[in-house]
Amino acid sequence: MYVPVAYGRKRMNASILHRGPSSILAVGLSVQLSLSEEQSQAQYGSSVLGWGDRQWILCEWPFHLGQPIPCSAGMSCRLRYVYDGKLIGYRTEVLNTQLQPFPFLLLAFPTTLDEVPLRKHGRASAQEPIVLTPVTHGRTLVQAEPLTRIGGLLMDLSASGCAVLLQRPVQEFFIGMLVRLEFEIVGTGRVNNLTGAIRNVSIQADGTQLGLEFRFDGKETIEYRGWGGSVQKTLESVVLRKHSIESA
Repeated sequence: MYVPVAYGRKRMNASILHRGPSSILAVGLSVQLSLSEEQSQAQYGSSVLGWGDRQWILCEWPFHLGQPIPCSAGMSCRLRYVYDGKLIGYRTEVLNTQLQPFPFLLLAFPTTLDEVPLRKHGRASAQEPIVLTPVTHGRTLVQAEPLTRIGGLLMDLSASGCAVLLQRPVQEFFIGMLVRLEFEIVGTGRVNNLTGAIRNVSIQADGTQLGLEFRFDGKETIEYRGWGGSVQKTLESVVLRKHSIESA
């Protein structure tokens, strides 16, 4: 089967879904795909490769552990992506799958969609491991020996910051201190080298809690095949998805 694909440039005015310009598709648009048949409801990163207006959507076939995710014609799925401050989501169906000349999925064009507004400071709960590496220039840390990598627990996450719980003395941290962050976003990928500035430090019964504000300086990366967006856009999408699930 041959499918024409639009490459290299965005078709911002070529295809608009049923609720206006907030739902525009674009070549290279980062999306998340979940398969209705999966019990885990895992989210897989993908990107839009092209579409036929009111007919079909062509997207990259996501891989997991080096293999394309199990998928076949007739399977129902859901696409989500962030655009203009909203989480756009719609149900669709797999029309066809193909590995050559490259792995892709042909999906049915949606007839209806859902839009969820993005809360600027919305936070989603999280209970994931996180590693912090202090940036020590500018101030000497109060400690017996230099800090290198500190393991902790990611408590919650937003598009602009997070809360972290650490088993370290509160005296080791101060407002304005910079740290580099590494953590996993389940179903999406691992974020590396993301800078966070400490905005508050508090003593909790089970450790020291830090409130961090992200500083997107272009050095941050996310390790995931098929995810075409930046770390900042990825965080926005993940938090929106978590909010939509929690409020459903």
